[in-house]
Amino acid sequence: MSLTKTERTPRLAVLIDADNTSPKIVDGLFEEIAKIGEASVRRIYGDFSSQRSRGWADVLARFAIIPQQQFAYTTGKNASDITLVIDAMDLLHSRRFDGFCLVSSDSDFTRLAARIREEGIDAYGFGEQKTPESFRQACRRFVYTENLMPARATVAGKAEEPVQVGSLLEPDEAVALLRRVIVQMDSEDGWVNLGTFGKQLLNLASDFDPRTYGFRKLSDLVRSTGAYEFDEPEGGAVRIRLKPVEPPRPRAARSSRGGRGKRPAAKAAPAAD
Repeated sequence: MSLTKTERTPRLAVLIDADNTSPKIVDGLFEEIAKIGEASVRRIYGDFSSQRSRGWADVLARFAIIPQQQFAYTTGKNASDITLVIDAMDLLHSRRFDGFCLVSSDSDFTRLAARIREEGIDAYGFGEQKTPESFRQACRRFVYTENLMPARATVAGKAEEPVQVGSLLEPDEAVALLRRVIVQMDSEDGWVNLGTFGKQLLNLASDFDPRTYGFRKLSDLVRSTGAYEFDEPEGGAVRIRLKPVEPPRPRAARSSRGGRGKRPAAKAAPAAD
């Protein structure tokens, strides 16, 4: 009995641009991809005779990555990018894959990601924080490779501490985006499901990741802002809403002479004749 597309693990084609990706992220990369589906195709493109890409040689066999050697015959011409795009289109038209993982910080792959999504197939991007916005937004989801580096030490060496040293951005920088999403969801009583909230965040910003702000979980990031109330029923889904804004307190009235709360003395009545 064959499984339907929704029952089986999504099949992914992982295509890596060796010229724009560090081999140091390889462990975290495939751990992240495993959360999405099965990396059925694993190919890497570059000139592995050059010092720039030679570091990949030590990890290719361990992760069963197939190298696609492209010699740089002409300066300024990137044969690796062209070969990656050709292979991606061949794999796309085979109709065997549910998603593509494009690992590069190069904006040249923007059109490729967009073309893949036009076919109704997911494109996931992996690149450095410097990756141009055009490529990031062309992907269904974009993951910063800085977040895939070996685990950083937690604050004061406490494993349970949610905040991590070396976050790419300060948590305060996420406040405007979080507020924008919850306002857009506009529920009747203000409460929204945290899981649905997270999905809406990715729809609005494909590169959103709580790890970018130093947190492993979205709930920890939201809680750190102090702007949200949490509803955490036992055995139920977590909900959040913006804390109500307290109205400003009325200021005490002042007299024209600057006295606080004092009324001017009443005038004496005129004497009778």
